[in-house]
Amino acid sequence: MTLSRLAELSADPAASFVLIARDGADTVELLSGDVRDVELLADIPLAIDGTPREIFALVPYRQVRERGFVAQDDGAPLRCVIVDEHLHLPTTELLAALPSDPVPLHDDGFDIADAEYAAIVEKVIADEIGRGEGANFVIRRDFAANIDVDDRTAALTWFRALLTHERGAYWTFAVFTPGHIAVGASPEAHVVAREGIVTMNPISGTFRHPAGGATKETLIDFLASTKETEELFMVVDEELKMMSAVCSDGGRITGPHLKEMSRLTHTEYMLRGRSALDPRDILRETMFAPTVTGSPMQNACAVIRRHERKPRGYYSGVAALFTPNADGGHDLDAPILIRTVYLQDGQLSVPVGATLVRHSDPQGEVSETHGKAAGVLGAIGAIERDRVAEARSDADAPAEKRALGDDPQVAALLSSRNARLAEFWLNPQGEDFTGPFVGRTALVVDAEDRFTTMLAHQLRHLGLTVTIAGWSDVQDADLDAADLVVAGPGPGDPRDEENGRIARMRDVVGRRLEAGSPLLAVCLSHQILAHRLGIALTPLDAPHQGLQKSVPVFGEDASIGFYNTFTARVDPETTTVEAAEISADASSGDVYALRGPHFASVQGHLESILSRDGIRTLERLVSHALA
Repeated sequence: MTLSRLAELSADPAASFVLIARDGADTVELLSGDVRDVELLADIPLAIDGTPREIFALVPYRQVRERGFVAQDDGAPLRCVIVDEHLHLPTTELLAALPSDPVPLHDDGFDIADAEYAAIVEKVIADEIGRGEGANFVIRRDFAANIDVDDRTAALTWFRALLTHERGAYWTFAVFTPGHIAVGASPEAHVVAREGIVTMNPISGTFRHPAGGATKETLIDFLASTKETEELFMVVDEELKMMSAVCSDGGRITGPHLKEMSRLTHTEYMLRGRSALDPRDILRETMFAPTVTGSPMQNACAVIRRHERKPRGYYSGVAALFTPNADGGHDLDAPILIRTVYLQDGQLSVPVGATLVRHSDPQGEVSETHGKAAGVLGAIGAIERDRVAEARSDADAPAEKRALGDDPQVAALLSSRNARLAEFWLNPQGEDFTGPFVGRTALVVDAEDRFTTMLAHQLRHLGLTVTIAGWSDVQDADLDAADLVVAGPGPGDPRDEENGRIARMRDVVGRRLEAGSPLLAVCLSHQILAHRLGIALTPLDAPHQGLQKSVPVFGEDASIGFYNTFTARVDPETTTVEAAEISADASSGDVYALRGPHFASVQGHLESILSRDGIRTLERLVSHALA
């Protein structure tokens, strides 16, 4: 009955249905129903005529505009399948029923040549990361080809191939709707909300298995890479910003773990917190994963808009399943749309991207895009699969991969990463904040870096009642009313006279200083404060994006994470300027912190997971400002 139902749906070009194989399940879910395209996430029809409904939604990248971020608009619909039927098909029976003849590709290749893509990488590193626009950015290119087989037949063939040959995917899926067909194996659960618990799963670092498969030795070399390690830490920081916005307890990280697939292995953390928000609101606040956009998120969208040559469609969006629960609400399960093949009118595209950081090698990033495309194309059988992997039985392969991930030396190397991280984010934090500043209020001014959500959470942990306001929205009356104003971090050149955001942050800092009212300035705002005090600002020789340093902060050495391209700099051994004390590097004169009457500032991000002494240092600086 269930397989015949699939045959009926497959034969009807107007029918819409979805196949989902979840990691570890022995069945494949078949969801079918009518399609409804909506404009906004809030319009997803979780109830129709008062009845809760199960909804499957394809969320395109362009929805990020709901957060006020920029995106090229290709009109890709926010497409909902209103589920009328939800069946479970035994996987073994389904495999026997699905088509298996190879689907040849022709006229295939990347839409952007390797040399052109390498030039884009160089430009992003120099012009964007190099001038302080952010810590990391993901720029994508598409592998494209033509096929001579019906789109639905090809998608079912490739879905079968993914079930057979890929492993470790969070979801293996195929989506069939008029004009939009997608089939893929996503490794990453972007956001999940069940019974009030929200989880996110940042995955970063890509180990491309060598010919013959991964070995312990080659994996250890990958895990020892500074670039890969810092890349993971940066995306965890970015997703903790999102968690702190939707979870009352901020979010706790566990891991790291290995995400092992047939041709690629990644490193990952799990983030977990509590939230009472509508799942659509959770999805909106977490659009989209920094692993496929960059950080800070708002500026990453602008960088993508400047450097990508065409709209993203569904790449880096999510597939979201909203399922009614016993509490009368909906659970959410939303994997990220990567490792996915898109089909339309006999044309195939596989979008892939590389994460660009301060020490990226352009040719290495070109190679990474080839590896990611090959991971998809090999799994679906469009290119030759690894012969050693083919020789292994399907039953043996998962066990072998688990043994590699559980090797004591590999496990110890993974675990050692946490020694660099802040215990604050590794430990449960609770929601009962009774810190030393209970009864005081703080206004955090966001300068387009949502590290402010993590700052706000830590300030609440210290007892403050906290609100966040964007730089363009904050009112002078609110600035005057707060016991403490925290002028937040943000991207860009603090010397830029034409930038309206920089100008407003100068106003915020200046207003509090002139009033003698408590002020804490962070990163960009620290630089603005330093400039107001007559300290020179200068670009660093190399950006400190995702860099951990031990620095002096008024008599204590503190391990802090840095995300800066510019620095305030004094002559070495300078300890004061005007009414401010200075903590600076003894040799370079780079200013790490300032404090004076009712104000304090810090160049680093005390809220970052890289700031092992972050919460202690934050308490010291707030205490000084409020004294």
